[in-house]
Parts: sequence; structure tokens; C-alpha cells
Amino acid sequence: MESLETLNFSGQANHDLGVMETKPKGSASLAAVISAFVPTWVTGLIFVAIFILIRRWYPNIYAPRTFIGTIPEKDRTPSADQSCFNWVHTMLKVPDKFVLYHQSLDAYLYLRFLRTTIFICLAGCCLTWPILMPVNATGGGSSTELDKIGIGNVKKKGHFYAHAIMAWVFLSFVMFTVARERLWLIGLRQAWTLSRPVATRLSSRTVLFLSAPRDALEESNIHRFFGEAALRIWPAAKIEALESLVSSRKSKVEHLEAAEMSLIRKAYREGRKREISVHSQNGNLAYEEGLPDSVKKSIRPRHKPNVSPLNEKVDSIEWLRDKIKEEEAEIEGLRKAYEIGETNGAAAVFVEFRTCAEAQQACQHVASSSLLALHPRYIGVSPNEAIWKNLAIPPARRISEEGTSLAIVIATIVFWSIPSGFIGLISNISYLADNFEWLGFLKNLPNPVMGLLSGLIPPLATSWLSKMVPNIFRYIFKSFGSPTNTAAELRVQKWYYVFQVTQVFLVTAVFSGAATLAEELMDRVKNPISIPELLARQLPKASNFYLTYFIVQGTTSAADNLLNYSDLLEYLFCGYFFDRTPRQKFNRYTSMKGIAWGKLFPKFANFAIIAIAYSCIAPLVLGFAAIGLSLYYFSYRYNLLFVIQPKIDTKGQAYTLALEHLLTGVYIAELSLLGLFSLRKATGPSILIGLLFVLTVLYNVLTNKYLVPLERLLPTDLATQSEGANESTPLLSSAEEGHAQPTSHIQHLGQQAHVPQTVAHRILEPLARFFEPQVFTSYQAMRSWLQDEDSYDIDEDVPEYTEEQLQKAYLNPVLTSPTPLIWIAKDPMGVSQNEVSENEQHGLKASDQGAWLDRKGKLQWSVREFGEIPIWKQGVIY
Repeated sequence: MESLETLNFSGQANHDLGVMETKPKGSASLAAVISAFVPTWVTGLIFVAIFILIRRWYPNIYAPRTFIGTIPEKDRTPSADQSCFNWVHTMLKVPDKFVLYHQSLDAYLYLRFLRTTIFICLAGCCLTWPILMPVNATGGGSSTELDKIGIGNVKKKGHFYAHAIMAWVFLSFVMFTVARERLWLIGLRQAWTLSRPVATRLSSRTVLFLSAPRDALEESNIHRFFGEAALRIWPAAKIEALESLVSSRKSKVEHLEAAEMSLIRKAYREGRKREISVHSQNGNLAYEEGLPDSVKKSIRPRHKPNVSPLNEKVDSIEWLRDKIKEEEAEIEGLRKAYEIGETNGAAAVFVEFRTCAEAQQACQHVASSSLLALHPRYIGVSPNEAIWKNLAIPPARRISEEGTSLAIVIATIVFWSIPSGFIGLISNISYLADNFEWLGFLKNLPNPVMGLLSGLIPPLATSWLSKMVPNIFRYIFKSFGSPTNTAAELRVQKWYYVFQVTQVFLVTAVFSGAATLAEELMDRVKNPISIPELLARQLPKASNFYLTYFIVQGTTSAADNLLNYSDLLEYLFCGYFFDRTPRQKFNRYTSMKGIAWGKLFPKFANFAIIAIAYSCIAPLVLGFAAIGLSLYYFSYRYNLLFVIQPKIDTKGQAYTLALEHLLTGVYIAELSLLGLFSLRKATGPSILIGLLFVLTVLYNVLTNKYLVPLERLLPTDLATQSEGANESTPLLSSAEEGHAQPTSHIQHLGQQAHVPQTVAHRILEPLARFFEPQVFTSYQAMRSWLQDEDSYDIDEDVPEYTEEQLQKAYLNPVLTSPTPLIWIAKDPMGVSQNEVSENEQHGLKASDQGAWLDRKGKLQWSVREFGEIPIWKQGVIY
């Protein structure tokens, strides 16, 4: 493993492995690691200390899932009190499975993914460190410090057999783990989807068909297109004028509430002044009698309705009331006149089926003979996931928009090489100082400063840059036709993974500079066989960068997840300066933090990819990756238990993608070793790795061939069987539940050997569960595993719907949403009562319940009693 100082920027391969063998001038690898380690750990500890001190002061930021009214009581995280350390007890006692039952499948699978990557890294440490580190250290090279235990220190060809054999062992273990997790996920998704609480949800029985022909939107044709099992349809067509009016009405209601609150505050201040001036001892003055008409008129908010300066100011409250009623009348008129004309495929339709099994069958069948009609289709879409403006897009335009979005995303990834490559240059600051005269002054900097510049700044910059990308991708996909937020998020995940691997890993590690990127890419396109050689030359030299990268990410970023200072500052700043109405206060307080699966899964998949790629080149990276991922697991576990409310549900698809992405690390590791052994003319190890590469490709093809259909669709036989099953009866025999299963060979051998029960339970059973997935990941076994929990009440979680809810469920909200209630705060002078009365006289619903002005004139609301909030109602789980 070579220091980053010795990177060759000419882009030309040195003869043989001269670059790797040359002893660096004063290797700074250990200094760079320490320089990054000390400040980041200090920063992380400071963040955690601040978090512990202020956590109980802001429960809505740090523990909303323990009390907030928007979370049903049965789904709240148990918490005894708000003491400084009671959350530690909760973290220790509450299992990850709690997240599965009380949040979402994706939330649980995300924690499992972090545990799986940690497990892979720790297993890699146990396998590679005892063998490869001594082999590298005695390899006959002249490297020093951390470089001595990397493959760059190996000059003896015979030593490479150890690397080849360990590659077979560890990379095969990785592939087995990925396949086992995919099998486990298939069983879990089948059991989860067919469980009563999920299978009886309306979304589980509803299929979204895009590019629907005009006839398919008619209720009378429901059985013609969708079969006898179809019960109800909700067509979705273009209604842009109505969407614009509804949005404008909502905006005017919010402006009216702000104007009403401005009047209430001014009246209260005037009343307080008069109380003091007349030394009133009889309480608050009444608004109607206590203030002169001139004062009441002067404090009413006024504005110019148009931009033109010639227009006179009008009473804002009266004007807004009139405008809301005008738009309300227009909206009702458009709704009554609404009918779907000729669509030319620019429409979509949601179809409800009798059962989950029949919905699954309909999703798999061809519903129309017309090209592109009723395709693509999605099952399990909740109404709040739909991007309504993207449903009514013609098929040809949808295809062109998808192509455009992909072109923009690919261009973004390619041109991001410029800032990413610049970071690679900074990481090689010693080389720059030695070879460029105008940068010679850098050699006079103290060693700790040089270590900081090469060790800490590049990882921080890489982290900051990569944070911007998923938001850009998400905006692109939502702007170019993605029909649902889930579909957009999965596309973000796929392409952000490409970004992470190419930019955060390969460009920084392999090219290490924008200056050589274009030249290297052209060379590899002309001669793709040389890619292994490029990886072999460059990957070992960049390992120090990723040691510090894992340190920075695992300490400061994980601690930042706990402290969450950005949300805290936003809450304090915006709450004080911008939130002037009860609705704004309520929304700010109750808007719980979400989580972006398309951003997080690729980030940590790339962590694991880097660790796997370096497993046989620089095994130390595995340990640093395990530590960084463990810190992240702790911080995200806290957030999912106490803070986060996921808003997107991919139903396990995100985890499936992340598992598939891990194999990229296997391919890179194999290509790197193949190139390295070829350069060193180590024929035996080269043959071993070449054979492993072929088997990896074969493994990948076969697993995708047989697993992908089960990952995407639900087997019809299971769905049909589940519909007739009575889940209140015992599901499995004791053998099927995993207690002394006769089909488990490992447990059977333990029984024959009369292994003590304690050893069988603690050692043999975990081994059997891991190495025999065909037994323990079946649908029946996972179904039993799901119900093996006291907190999982099947009957309590089964949803029930009223007929009105069913009729409106998948209609565009602009067709059904009423004028929002006007919510203002009650005040001591009675202004709010007067305004509520006047609003109702104008035909606008209004209330001053659940919010008030205190004696200091500050706005307060019923934080703990959501039943008093007039704009809040418990959401329906579709």
C-alpha cells in the first residue's frame, strides 16, 4: 500500500510495478490518519455532549416519536421520562424489530443493511488480518508505517497465493451473504405483504395503470379491461386549471390567517396600552367597546392588490375573504363540469380488486392488446405517493422524458469528475509541492498542517459534494415523468449508486485528478483489457484516503445525525421569525424528519464496496469501515426509534437494490487483483482470480435469473393460499418454527452428537440460520417469525374504511378537498371571536380553538392535546 504522495499524474503506467515498489519519501500515511482522527473524534464527542445536554429541552426535535400526537399511541417508542440518559436504556431494550412493526418495512431493512455490511467487514477482518497482514509485512518490500501491511510491500511472487486464496474465501463469503439476504428478503416480503394488516390495506388491493385508453376510464368497462375481480376504478386525467385554483385558494387562506393574526396582535398591544393608561383593574378591555373606531380601522392590515402603484390599498382581510369565495365558486363550477374527454393515452387509472392475490394477478397479466396501453403498472401505491401531474402523460412523451432525465443524470455524473478530481489533487498535496514550483511554499508548512490538508480536507469536501447530488437527481426524475415518489426514489438510488462508485470511489482513487481523467478514459475505451492494470496501479495508493474518509464519516457525520443541529436551528430561527400563525406553528412542530432511501442506501453500499474492493489489497480498510458503519448504525437506530417518520415506502425494493450493488465491490476486488498479479507475472494467482471472476459472473447471472421474478412479484399460489388461511390459528408446527428442525442438517448433526442445549441454541442455531437459508427463509418460516412478537396485534392493525373514504381514496385531491378551515388564536380582548363570526358570515369555516395569545402577546397552541386542534385529524392508512 503506497502513500498518496507517490501518485503518478502522468496517466502512464510505470514499468512493471515500479510505482508500487518505490519507497515513498517520508510516508505520511500514519500522520494523515492521526491528523484526521484527532479533530474528528474531538468534534464528534463535542456533538454528542451537546446532544445529551439539550435533548430533553427540545423533545419535538430529538424524541417526537415518544409523545407527538400525529403518531398513534400504539406506534410510539416507549420512554419512561426525558432524563439525559433514559434513551440509552430504550436503545438497549427495544429491538430493531420494533421498527418493523411500528414504522415501516424499509426502516427495518435499512438497519438490517447496516448490520449486514458491518458483519461482512468484521468477518473480512477475521479472515484477512491474521493471514494477509503478516504476509504483506514479510513481503520483502521497503514500505513503512501503514504501507508495510498493504500489498504494495509484497515483492515475492509466491506470497500472492495467499491473496488469491483469501480472495476466494472472502469474496465467496460476500456472494453467499448477498444471496442469503436476498432469499431472506423474498421470504420476509411475501410474509409481510400477505399478513392481514398489510394485505387488507386498500393500496395492497389496488393497481395503478399508466397510459390508460379512454375506454378503460369508464366504470362500465371495468370487467372488460381488468377482469371480474375488479371492484372500483379511479381515473386520473389532466385538470391543470383546477389544480392551479386549488393551490391559489390554499395560499389565500394562509395569507388570510396571517392578516387575521396581525390584526389580533395589534389589537392586543393597543388594549394593553390602554389598560396601563387607565389603570384598569377589571381585566382585559373588550375589543368592541375598549378601542375607538379610528384605532380599530388603523390597525387593520391593508395592501395593494396589484403591482401597479396607482391602485389604492384595500382592507386585506375583506379582500382575501372575497377572493377565497370567488375561487371557491370557480372550483365548484369546474368540479361540476369536470368530465374526461379524449385522452390519447394521457391518463391513468387506479383499480381496486377484491383481494391482494387478485391484484397481484392483474398486475402480472396483459390487460390490453394496444401497444404501450396500461403500462407500466404499479401495485401497493398509497394516494399520498402519487405525483398527480405526472400521471396524465402520453406514452410517447413519457418515454422521451425518461430518456431526457437519464441523459441529464449521466451528464451530471460525468461532469462531476471536475470538482471530484480537484479533491483528488488536494489529497496529493505533497506531490504537487514537489513538482510545481509555484506550489513550493507548501513544503514549508508544518507536518500536522500538511497531514490535515491531505487527510482531513479531501474527505470533508467529498462528503459535502456528494450530499448535493441525490437532491438534484430527485428533482430531475420528478420533473420528468416519474408517476410516484417511490418510483422516483428508486431511480435516485440506482443512479446515485453509480455516482457514488464512479465519483466518490473510482475517480478519486483511480484517476486522482481531473487533469488525467479524460486521457485515462480514452485509453481504457480503446483498450478495455488494461482496466485491471489501471486498478492494480492506483487502488493501493489511495487506501489512506479511504481510511480517513471512514474516520470523518463515522465520527463527525454520525454524531451530526444525533445532534441534528440544522433542524434544531431551523426550528428555533424560523419558529421565532417566520411562524406567525397557529397553522405555521403546528406544521413546524409536527413536521417530523423523513429519510431518503435513495440517498442513504447507495452511500453505505459504497462504504461496503470500498471495503470489499480493498479487502485483499489493504485489509486495514475493512476495520475502519466496520467502525464507521457501526457508528452510523447507532446514530440511525436512535433516529428511527425516536425521531424519523419515513414518508416513502419501497416495500423492500431499496434493500434488494442495495444488496445487488454490493457485488460491485467483488468485481472491483477481482479485477484489481487480476491486474496486479498480471503485472507481477504471478501466473498461478492470476489463474485463480481469473477463474473466480468467471464464477462470479455466472453466479450473478443465475441469481438474477431465478431471484428477480420473486423479488418483483408475489407468487400467485402463495397469495391465493394466504387469502384462505385463518391467521388466528397456529401457523406452523414446532419444527417449522425453527425449534429442532429436522430439515436443518447442522441442527440434526448437533442432535446426533448430543451437543448440550445451550451450545445448540447459542452456536448451532445461528450457524444453521445463516448457512441454511432454504430452511429458515421460507414463506412459512418468515410468517412465523413475523408473528413471534407480543407487540404485533393482528386484529388491531387491520384497517377499516368508510364508504366515503373508499370513494375519495384515489381521486386527485383537487377534486375533493374542501376550503381549509381558517385557524386563528384566541385573544383576551375577544378579537378572534369577532373574526371567527365575520368569517362564518362570509361562508368560511373558522375557529380559534387550540391556540391563544398569552399575557405577553406570544402565540401558544395545544402542544400536548391534539384533540383541540381544529385542523388536525388522524390520517387514514391506505
